[in-house]
Amino acid sequence: MDVRTFDADTKPLLALVVAICAVSTSAILVRWSNAPSLIKALYRVFFTIVLIAPFALRRHEGEFRRLSRRDLIGASIAGLALAFHFSAWFESLNWTTVAASVTLVQSQPVFVALGASLFLDEDVSARIVGGISIALVGMVVMSAGEFTAGASGAAPLYGNALAVLGASMAAVYVLSGRALRQRVPLLPYVTVVYVVCVLVLFVLVLVRGLPLVSYPLREWILFLGMAIGPGIFGHTVINWALAHVESSVVSVSLLGEPVGSTLLALILLGEIPGVLTVVGGTVVLGGIVIAANR
Repeated sequence: MDVRTFDADTKPLLALVVAICAVSTSAILVRWSNAPSLIKALYRVFFTIVLIAPFALRRHEGEFRRLSRRDLIGASIAGLALAFHFSAWFESLNWTTVAASVTLVQSQPVFVALGASLFLDEDVSARIVGGISIALVGMVVMSAGEFTAGASGAAPLYGNALAVLGASMAAVYVLSGRALRQRVPLLPYVTVVYVVCVLVLFVLVLVRGLPLVSYPLREWILFLGMAIGPGIFGHTVINWALAHVESSVVSVSLLGEPVGSTLLALILLGEIPGVLTVVGGTVVLGGIVIAANR
């Protein structure tokens, strides 16, 4: 085998492994932070912009100028959805276990498949219907397990519902950017999306009357860690990998996040998921695989 071919095949896969490990730390970092959920979300995205915007503007100045009104509207919708995704998911971690929250929020491919069928006139195959049905059954089992086991947090069912809401908002983010990403490079696209996301989160913070800066150094380190780890080395690398490996490989690889997050929660937080949570989560992940890989 040619060395260049080997590198072309293995580098994206190795990058994907790094990315999954990075995103698996997200729930742990969120749990470690004592700041309000909206503040965590705001600064995660804000610091991500600070890190990528200078490079994006320098390398893609022409692409920014060529963005049409339609492109900006599409990116704004994606940014709005991303803001609500982070808000719902970060808050869910206050009410339910890491295992349940991360698994349920990772169900977004199911909502993408459903949304594409309803709004983009894509065919609804028996495989998609079956995968969605299996995932829904798994969600019910997982939520029942969280409730009966006395899960971490005051209201595990509420936390699970927030995680599902976060998954649906992530699906809106993916669907609204699907066509746009075919004609706009990655960095200009995510820069506009993140700017809109930060503005929406900033407004929500002001409406809630939350303090913007009165947080100890530990919190700022965690905010920056959320941006560098799950943000830059996680989702940005995953988006890069999409250009080099099949999307089905990426979709299945993302299922490693709930596994990684659950293991980290066990080691770092002492959080042991119940039997029904594990069984339900496994069913959810199986449904995702079926629905996302047509």
